[in-house]
Amino acid sequence: MRALLLLVVALAAHADERRSGRETMSPALRTLQADDTQHPAQLALALGRELWGQGDKSCASCHGEPEKLRGAAARYPAFDQGLLDLPGRIQRCRVRHQQQAAWAPEAEPLLALTALVTQQSRGLPLQPPRGPELDQAASRGQRLYTTRMGALNLSCAQCHDERAGLRLGGSLIPQAHVDDYPVYRLEWQSLGSLQRRLRGCLNGVRATVWDWDGAELLALEVYLARRSAGMAMQPPGVRP
Repeated sequence: MRALLLLVVALAAHADERRSGRETMSPALRTLQADDTQHPAQLALALGRELWGQGDKSCASCHGEPEKLRGAAARYPAFDQGLLDLPGRIQRCRVRHQQQAAWAPEAEPLLALTALVTQQSRGLPLQPPRGPELDQAASRGQRLYTTRMGALNLSCAQCHDERAGLRLGGSLIPQAHVDDYPVYRLEWQSLGSLQRRLRGCLNGVRATVWDWDGAELLALEVYLARRSAGMAMQPPGVRP
């Protein structure tokens, strides 16, 4: 029986040909992501910890220490009176519970708190939730993923499925998994969300860029999370 179980596990591992985007990076960048003392997002994480305890209605006053949220980031995007990703949840908490104005998309404090929360789930598998609304969003996201767009007439799938592992502009094309977001991109010299990456791809194929937190972006996020389900998280990532 034990031998049969080991064979089943080995076959399952062999069948899963998914690869994290960090596996397409150079050894130097993989080392940089793995070393917290050198990670370029350390200033953002420090800011996130500072913000966590600020104010009379702080994050800490509801949630305690950030470490208590281990596993929370693995369960997004979610449905709660609408689709929302983790930055969207943080924005909602800020507005509803802290009675503060929402931050602008990609605002430094929003990214800092997002990075801090996701960091607590390092090593855990992505476990995106299910439900009728999320299933519907995932179906829409899959359609968007395979739809040709823009002046270049390209779909996400043509790059990240058909050409994954090939090179574009000197970098290996990843398989479009989301296990390390948010990521610090050397190109940006800053942290960035998955929505920023997706909007950048739309711009790259000369397509209409979807609105921040729009239905299209959120649907695609749901689908990408499901593509990545079960993969171990290592956020925040580092990318070229």
